[in-house]
Amino acid sequence: MLYVADSAKQRLANIREAKGFTPDYFLRATITSGGCSGLSYQLDFDNELKEKDQVFEDNGETVVCDLKSFLYLCNSTLEFNGGLNGNGFAFNNPNASRECGCGESFAV
Repeated sequence: MLYVADSAKQRLANIREAKGFTPDYFLRATITSGGCSGLSYQLDFDNELKEKDQVFEDNGETVVCDLKSFLYLCNSTLEFNGGLNGNGFAFNNPNASRECGCGESFAV
């Protein structure tokens, strides 16, 4: 399962409204190679499901990821931290053994 904190839900709603996305757009979470810790998070809006996509609904949000990415994201919570020292969207990922200082990459 992937979870969405209230802070992320509100920010996603704001982005959807600003960009004019229709309700059929969902959040796609992908893990890619790279970053200072080896693996990086990537978030995009999408409206087309792909074969073997994993679909999760939490807190009124739909989050989709491919099977490989789900292995790294299982039981993670998407959060949003704004403000002067905020780092935007971040995953609270119980599978990460270490994260970089900026929170954009991790290792398992």
